Amino acid sequence: MSSVTSNDFFKSKVLGHPSGLFVLFFTEMWERFSFYGMRVLLINFLTAAAVGANPGWEWSAENAGALFGTYAMLLYLTPILGGIIADKLTGYRWAVVIGSIIMTLGHAAMAIETEFWLYVGLALLVIGTGFFKPNMTSIISEMYKDLPEKKDGAYTIFYMGVNAGAFFGMMLCGYLAEKVGWSWGFGLAGIFMLFGTLQFWLAKPLFGTIGDVPSTEEKEESSEVSVVETTNESDKANPFTSLDKILIVISSVIGLGYAINDPLSKIGGIDVFGALKVGDFDGQYVAVLFGLAVFLFLTISRISRYTKVVRDRMIAVIIFAFFTVFFWMSFEQGATSLILFARDNVDRVLTGNAQTIFNIVNTLLTVIPLVIITWVLYLLGKETGKRIPVSNFVLAICFLGVWVLVGWMLYAEFSAEASEITVSWFSILNSFFIIAFANLFSKWWDSKYNPSAAVKYGLGLIIMAVGFGLLAFGAYGITDGVKVSMVWLILAYLFHTLGELCLSPVGLSYVSKLVPARMIAFMFGMWYLAIAIGNKLAAVFGGQIENITKEYSLSTFFLIFTIVPTIAGLLVIALNPVIKKLMHGVK
Repeated sequence: MSSVTSNDFFKSKVLGHPSGLFVLFFTEMWERFSFYGMRVLLINFLTAAAVGANPGWEWSAENAGALFGTYAMLLYLTPILGGIIADKLTGYRWAVVIGSIIMTLGHAAMAIETEFWLYVGLALLVIGTGFFKPNMTSIISEMYKDLPEKKDGAYTIFYMGVNAGAFFGMMLCGYLAEKVGWSWGFGLAGIFMLFGTLQFWLAKPLFGTIGDVPSTEEKEESSEVSVVETTNESDKANPFTSLDKILIVISSVIGLGYAINDPLSKIGGIDVFGALKVGDFDGQYVAVLFGLAVFLFLTISRISRYTKVVRDRMIAVIIFAFFTVFFWMSFEQGATSLILFARDNVDRVLTGNAQTIFNIVNTLLTVIPLVIITWVLYLLGKETGKRIPVSNFVLAICFLGVWVLVGWMLYAEFSAEASEITVSWFSILNSFFIIAFANLFSKWWDSKYNPSAAVKYGLGLIIMAVGFGLLAFGAYGITDGVKVSMVWLILAYLFHTLGELCLSPVGLSYVSKLVPARMIAFMFGMWYLAIAIGNKLAAVFGGQIENITKEYSLSTFFLIFTIVPTIAGLLVIALNPVIKKLMHGVK
């Protein structure tokens, strides 16, 4: 999609990589700032008491979970369509800009704090993410296409931007929302999304034609490459039949219908699938089971047409996708039930020496990463000051704003007689632990002790389950009015992150290694569908925290997420010999 070679980009370097990579770094950082800043607020805002200094809407956890789950589910499905539109029509750069603008409008809508604009805002965020999410990595891939050996380092830097944005977004949006007002938190997320868009668009001179709208010749060339890849496969005579396409449409419509109907039926009392109810069994679950049966039939029929080796490898991918659902169903409690647990059941008030120690730790946690990232901004400005001065100026304004907010936050905490830690503060621990331990895990994977894919999956599930086990232990026997020590929640986030780092090397990389060219798009779609289902189930089960706690206990709720992932982890480890055989030598 470009006449400019990757070597041209290395003429302007920051830390050994093209300056353009760091423009993408900051663009992704501000997008993640806005995404996680809003995400950490939503459940808290919806379920907060309707009276008090900072009133919320006092929804039930079940209703809030239904809405959030649908939002989270759709976030993993729209990028499939957004990537296709960018490839065929808009190009990667325009897709990023379009997505950023739509997301900015979404954040602005949510800051209005009415039910109508909340739904509009969430819809815009889902659509905008569809354009934005798949195309940032596509630009990096194109930038490094002639220098693949540099790509791993580039993605490492890029994902540091992801975690930095998540860290500061949850910290600052959460602090503003909880200490000043919800609309301030939602609004701040939108402001930085807008600035991120501006700095990206104003940095066009660094990218040449990378990510531009594809020309007719490039589209034809892409089509020819696709044909060559397909004819190289031993299973070239396996096109999608008319029945395949009909089944895809049916299962997609049912899945989308369920995603929309779940919050619609709980919040609005409108049940699209009500007529399908069988006894006490909800009609929407009848529809879901039918849709799942259709999708399984489609998948099995497609895979059965391939030769044995290809078929076995695709079955291995499906096994991983199945266990992916269990991981995200538990891990994403961090966006639902753990938010409510931190707010209602954790002792967050500190005084005396404990307050002083926390303020010092919090200052170091905040200021050190901010200094490092500001230094990277300085290096970028020094290298590209003459080529993209306005883009750098916008970035400087962003960081000045962040420094002011951080200074105000830290001053307020040090000045207070007692500190009440915000609910959102605990959510930043995931990003912090990723940055702290990612290098250690990377060295483990590069050593002779690198475990197989199935073992990594099992370890990820079991280690994450340990975190929930600690919460179950910490919450054991507590009664109304008794608060749990924050140490248990901090340890839980530590083990959840370690589990995520075990699981992260597996997944999409194995899809690309195991799946034939003709089925790549279909299987990537299936993979994202597994993550989407996991996110939806996480919110649905997380929304039951009030009901299960009332009927049994808080400890029982966390035991569910201790036992289920542990069983799943042990099972996938037990399947390791079978999976290795199915992979036919792929490492």
